[in-house]
Formats: sequence, structure tokens, C-alpha cells
Amino acid sequence: MEQVNQADVDRMARRSQSRLQPARFGATASVFRLPARPLLCLGLFLGNRVCGIALIIVSSCCLGIAHGEDADWPVYLGGKERNLYSQLEQIHRENVSQLEVAWTYETGDAAEYQANNLIVQGVLYTPTQTRKVVALNAATGEELWKWDPANEHTGAGRARQRGLVYWENETGGEQRLFTGVKGFLFALDPKTGKTIRDFGENGSINLGSGLNTPGVTYRDVLIVGGVGGKGAVRAFDVRTGAQRWIFHLIPRSGEVGSDTWPKDAWKTATGLMPWCGQSLDEKRGIVYVATKTAEPDFYGGRRHGKNLFANSLVALNAATGERMWHFQIVHHDLLDKDLPCPPVLLTVDHGGKRVDAVAQGSKHGLLFVFNRVTGEPLWPIEERPVPQSELVGEQAWPTQPFPTRPPPLMRQRYTVKDASNISPEAHQLTLDRIRVSPNFGPFPAPGLNETVMFPGFDGGMEWGGGAADPEGIYYVNINEMPWLLQMIETRHADGSSLLPGERDYMVLCGACHGLKREGNLPLKFPPLLDIGKQQKRAEIEKITRQGAGRMPGYASLSKARFDAIIDYVLSPPRKATRPKPGTPKPTADAAGDSDPVYAFGGFRRWLDDEGYPAIKPPWGTLNAVDLNTGEIKWKVTLGEYSELTARGIPPTGTENYGGPLVTAGGLIFIGASTDETFRAFDKRTGDVLWKAKLPFGGNASPSTYMVDGRQYVVIAAGGGKGGRPRGGTLVVFALPK
Repeated sequence: MEQVNQADVDRMARRSQSRLQPARFGATASVFRLPARPLLCLGLFLGNRVCGIALIIVSSCCLGIAHGEDADWPVYLGGKERNLYSQLEQIHRENVSQLEVAWTYETGDAAEYQANNLIVQGVLYTPTQTRKVVALNAATGEELWKWDPANEHTGAGRARQRGLVYWENETGGEQRLFTGVKGFLFALDPKTGKTIRDFGENGSINLGSGLNTPGVTYRDVLIVGGVGGKGAVRAFDVRTGAQRWIFHLIPRSGEVGSDTWPKDAWKTATGLMPWCGQSLDEKRGIVYVATKTAEPDFYGGRRHGKNLFANSLVALNAATGERMWHFQIVHHDLLDKDLPCPPVLLTVDHGGKRVDAVAQGSKHGLLFVFNRVTGEPLWPIEERPVPQSELVGEQAWPTQPFPTRPPPLMRQRYTVKDASNISPEAHQLTLDRIRVSPNFGPFPAPGLNETVMFPGFDGGMEWGGGAADPEGIYYVNINEMPWLLQMIETRHADGSSLLPGERDYMVLCGACHGLKREGNLPLKFPPLLDIGKQQKRAEIEKITRQGAGRMPGYASLSKARFDAIIDYVLSPPRKATRPKPGTPKPTADAAGDSDPVYAFGGFRRWLDDEGYPAIKPPWGTLNAVDLNTGEIKWKVTLGEYSELTARGIPPTGTENYGGPLVTAGGLIFIGASTDETFRAFDKRTGDVLWKAKLPFGGNASPSTYMVDGRQYVVIAAGGGKGGRPRGGTLVVFALPK
């Protein structure tokens, strides 16, 4: 017999065992599936054809190929580990090209449809864009029931609900479905869609904060974060709605982390709500929470210090809420770098041992990996100096953490070498802008002068997060979009107010023509102080609307804002006056909560004149990272603009929202891109094996399941990102019968 490396045998055994999972989580009679290919290989390895044939039969049954077999997707992102992994492999590399639409369902809403759908015992549950909950036959799409919050005390809901929570007790005798509407948490009967009236007060509890991402259950509690509010993680009894525990993310006096804030900051500070979701190590009873930026997002003059537990990965005892460990990924955040995606739990080979790890992605495209029990990083994390702020009252933190492995999953700085190359015009435009608004890496200090924000406000990584397989490979999509950053004074140094149109001028025009209209002659941007003496108002309006030369047009501005900017440009230069007696200086301490010293200039994507990202491609990528070694296995573009391809430009990738799904069939399914396309990639190489057009952009994470021995893949298609059309279609794919 051929010699076999014992390490390879051991590795195969570990991987096979890690794929031995219950097909229906929480069901009364769990069915275990063994992967077909390892069993077949084992039979052939033993040199016994009969054994091999027998194993094929057994593994086929275990895979659910036999009629009547089901495999559920009962938890948001595929499991409490949030790893977006499925052991199903009926659809695999060799047959994925045969996928076809099995059925579709129209929600009737037209907004961003971002749901990762649940499938339990042959029923698919989807939350729509107006917070309705719909139950469908998962094999046919037939509507079984619909719950509408318009019939509840909250009234109709709003968009961006990314999932639901399903819970059942150990015997399967009790089931509940949880959904959030306008700061209230409702409990529904999954069989009927009726509100469970003995939960909370007549069926709901008041969270006091919104929910766009579902929580996670541990035993008989539901652990949730939220959007808005004072900042807390809370656990509620799934039956009564009573609060079991709370962990304050803005520490009270004397609590761990209180010294990283001004005294009694917890009484007034806001933000920190962990909106992106939580993951759970159910065996150990540890819940992992990724948190948001403290508010205000871009000015920290009244919240000096590191600001724990903002921008942190926090491990809590799931039964009590007690803190076990934490790591802050951004200190004293001034750039809206809230952790955008839930932590992913996986197991890796590290230092000669099997290590249970937790991986946390960031908006700046860095991946932080820790021992999930101890909180120790798997590879060293270095504190490196970052630019400091010149804003009055601000105390930016001098350093920020950077992992030494894995390497950054995207460019960390925009230089002149990154000027767009899709056309000579785009190249010159981006070259000009980067010279007047330079980029200072992932942590520029917000200031009155415009800077290019790259990595951008929407990642790097975004809320879709990453997927991970039992081999320890992490798959994630990345945005490489530049944005523009600028702070604006809310009043002049003498206490006087800004003139009408002055703020919009500073945001839209000040980078090139100067904040005081003095121009930038070295870069040939003319001053505007006497422009009214050189050109008539009608000429100035025409150039401003349509653009000319290196100046972009502003045709989309409302008439009121447009006229105010022109009025300001034509106004005489403002003469500074002495402050009136008693006028406070513009410091953080002097400014009231309703009158901050500085305001954020607004979220602005930096696009070229054709509407494409103003940077050299790629603009969106899909990445495979080996977390056993900390190395990037492969990187490919994600998304395509057909009109650019027709011009001979290689696929550029696009802005992307929603995560990947990885399967035991060797596939990665992902929509996410703004080209309304759903794709399947080979997880070994990153090659595209199949793609299908969607009615709207698939800005959601897919789910996969099996009903009656047939595997399905479903994605919510709602579009709306990047100015694309909006709708609400559930699209389900399967192999031909």
C-alpha cells in the first residue's frame, strides 16, 4: 500500500469530524450528516470496492439525498458562531452551473431588503422592508401567513431589518420568533404568525432602541444590542420578556473602563450600541459583542480618553453578563469606525495546537484574531502613531492598534499612484483632488481642511461580515471606496453665525477654492473673492450647475441650497469683529450639547464625473484568508460594470454590501455587488463558477437549506445601494429536479 503521511490523515480526520453537525438545530430529533467525499475516499483508501460502494449509499442518505430529508437554517448567519457555513454539498463545484430559479416571492415593498432568511422545518421566515414578517413554504414559496406591525401599537415599521430570531426549548414543545419594530421587541408564534400576548406587555417589550440586526439566544434568554440609546447589552427572558441582566458599555463610576472617560460621562454620553450583532460560544456560555463608536462620531472634545467599551470586542458571560475580557480595536474614535460586523467563531491550527478563535473585521480592512477563551491575540498587535487633531478642544489618541497578521485586506493609503486609470479625464480629476485633499492613511485627524477618507466610511468590511469553514479559512468581501472628510465650524471665532450658503460652500467648494475663498494658486485653483467683478451671476450659475474644466457640476443641488451658495460666493469678504463682551471662546467646554463647536461636513462618496469610484480599481474584492497561518490565500474582484468591460477595462469590482455563504460543496455564494448579480465562486481558487442576474441588487447574506432531499440557496434582492433601483424580491435557486 502507498505510504500515507500521518499528519495528513490526522488533519483529514479533524476536518471530517468538524463537519459532523446536526442537520436541524434545535429540532426534537436531530439528524447527523457525514460528508460524502471523505467517506468515499476512506473506502477507496481501504482498498475495498464493496466498502466504497456501501459508504456511497450510507453517505448519500446522511447527506439528505433520500426523499423526505430536511436541513434547516434556523439561526441568523447560519449559526450562533455567525460563520455563514453550511455542511450541505448536494450543490457543488461540478454541478453548480446547472442552478436555476426554483421560485420567487415579492414582498410588495421597495427599499433596502437585507434579510438573512431563516428556514425551520420546511418554512422560510423573512422580514420585509416595512418590518412585516412573512412565512413561506420553503419548497414552493407559497405564503403561509403574514404578520404586519401596522396592526400593533407601534404602527408600520421601517427598512433595514437584517434578520429574525427563532427559539425553541430543548423538547421542541415551545417555539418563538422575535422581531423588532420601532424600539419594541415582539414575540410571534412561528406556526400561526400571531403575536404571543403573554410576552412582555401584550406581546412586546420596550427596548428604547431600534434593532436592525437580530440578537442571539442562550438557553432561555435573548441577548440583544440595538441602535441608539445609552449603550448596553441586555438579556431578556424569552417567555416573559423580563430583563435578566445588563452590561453597560459606558461604564459607571468605579466600573472597569470608567477611567477612560471624563467623570460621570455615563450620565450624558451616548452611542456604543452594538448594532451589528453578537456571536455565541454555546458550549462555554460566552457571548461576543462588537460595539459602535461613541457619539458624536467625529468630534470627541467632550469625551476625552480611550472611551471603553466603544469600538471594542467584548466577551461576556452569557448567563450573567459579567465581562470576561475585551479588546479595543479603535481608541477614542473620531471617524465612525464602529465595528461593522459580528465576530466569527472558528477553530484553527496555531502554534501546533487546535485553537478556538474569534475573528473580528473592521471598516479599515484589518482582521483581528483572538483566542476566544483568553482574549490573547493569535499574532502580535502593535500600537502605531497616527495623525493628531488640530481642532480646538480635541485630544485624539496618539496611537491605534494594527495586527501584524493577517496583512491588511485592502490598501491602507491613497497616494498619487492610486489615481483612477479608467480614463484620462478621471485620472486627471483624481490626481488634482488628492493633491489638494491628501489622504493620511486609515486614521486621518478630522479638521477644517478636506481630506480623502480611505479606507472609507463604509469599509473595508461592512455589516455582511465574513464566513468561515472548518478548515480555518475566512472569506470576506471588501469595499475600496474613497470618501471625503471635513469638519465645519458651527460659528466664527468671534461668536457670529455662518452666513447662509457658507457651510455648503465650505463642504463642496472649500477644498479647491479655499475655506475663505482665497484659492489655491500653486495648484491653479482660482480665488473667488472678486468673482462677481469678473463674471455675471448667470455665467457663474451655469458653470456651477454644469461644471467646467476641472470643476464638477452640482446639478443635483436643490434650488434653495444652490442659490444660497451663489449668494455667499458673491457676497463681500466678511470682516472679523471683536467678540461681544461675555462671548465664550469656541472651546469644547464652552459649547452646549445643542451647539457643538464643530459639525461633520456629511458623508460624501468621492466619485469621478462618470459616477465611478475616484480611485484605481479594484473597487470591491472577495478574499480568502487562512487563519491557520495568517496569510491571504487569494483575492479576486467582486462585481463588474458591463459598460466599462465593453470599453476594454478589466472587471473593476463594485461597492458591495451583504456577506458570503460558504458550503461543504466547495462553493462561496455571494450577491452584495451593485451589478444585480448573484455568483458562486470556487472556495479553493476564487474562480467564478456560476452567476445569475437578480431583479435588484442582492445586498444581503444568502441562506441555504434542504427540503425533501433538495438543496436550495436563497437571497433577498432589494437593491438601493449606490443609487441602484430598489425593490423587494426573494429569489430561490436549486438544481433541476
